[in-house]
Amino acid sequence: MKKMASIRKYIDIGANLTDDMYQGVYHGSKKHEPDLDKVLNRSWSYGMDKMIITGTNLPDSKKAIEFAHSDSRLFSTVGCHPTRCNDFVPNPEKYLDGLRELITKNKDKVVAVGECGLDYDRLHFCEKDVQLKYFEYQLQLSREFHLPLFLHCRAAADDLLDIIARNQDKVVGGVVHSFDGTEEAMNRILALGLYIGINGCSLRTKGNLEIAAKIPTDRLMIETDCPWCEVKATHPGYGHVVTKYPSVKKEKYDIGSDKQVKGRNEPCNIVQVLEILAAIRKENIDDLAQSIYGNTNKLFFENK
Repeated sequence: MKKMASIRKYIDIGANLTDDMYQGVYHGSKKHEPDLDKVLNRSWSYGMDKMIITGTNLPDSKKAIEFAHSDSRLFSTVGCHPTRCNDFVPNPEKYLDGLRELITKNKDKVVAVGECGLDYDRLHFCEKDVQLKYFEYQLQLSREFHLPLFLHCRAAADDLLDIIARNQDKVVGGVVHSFDGTEEAMNRILALGLYIGINGCSLRTKGNLEIAAKIPTDRLMIETDCPWCEVKATHPGYGHVVTKYPSVKKEKYDIGSDKQVKGRNEPCNIVQVLEILAAIRKENIDDLAQSIYGNTNKLFFENK
């Protein structure tokens, strides 16, 4: 397994490494000692080349950047997730300036504006009008800093893509991450020149697999969205997974072991996403990995 993985290079475009689960805390309850170093080392040893830590609001983006400075292979996004857009309301200009300052002071580490976009599945966190307003408000940072967008889209493809189309002069490329939309949405995303990011949550249904098989190779990226969006045994593509890691429940987890925490996704599991995609697309897995790696470098790291 190590030998096969070593000939491929991976870039995880969506890793939530600041999440408490990597500190051993689940729903506010500590279950084990922090093990993020171990999680990262496992990823590096299995072919991970770079990781992009997701920033979801101003404080979280600061935390992500701070951690990214600990390793030359770690990078970050800076932005405000749609469910956090109420953060803008008290003083929109001040909040945007906070994001702007963070990018300005960390240009070597910030590779995208985001995670930003629209989420109509979770309007209880932030109402639609607020999401629409402050998603569009953040787009100016893309042109200002010549940074691509790291986009979140849940049950909102039409509105999100309308906004992108209306603001083409402000948008310097981007990727719709964790894509699980329709073929029509896929075609609109491609028509706007954007990339599509696939993770375990993008492959939950047979319909998802059919659409993922149709994404042009030169527009495809992979991610884990860890600690969430793992590939589950109940998913239709699980039969294509070759690389499987032993895991134990968090209550029994020992950071001295080589096992993963059951139900907590890790960056090294990105290989499972690749294995499913190669199988459903009937492509050579190493060629596909190389193409995806090239796409990701082109969008995020060409000027780094």
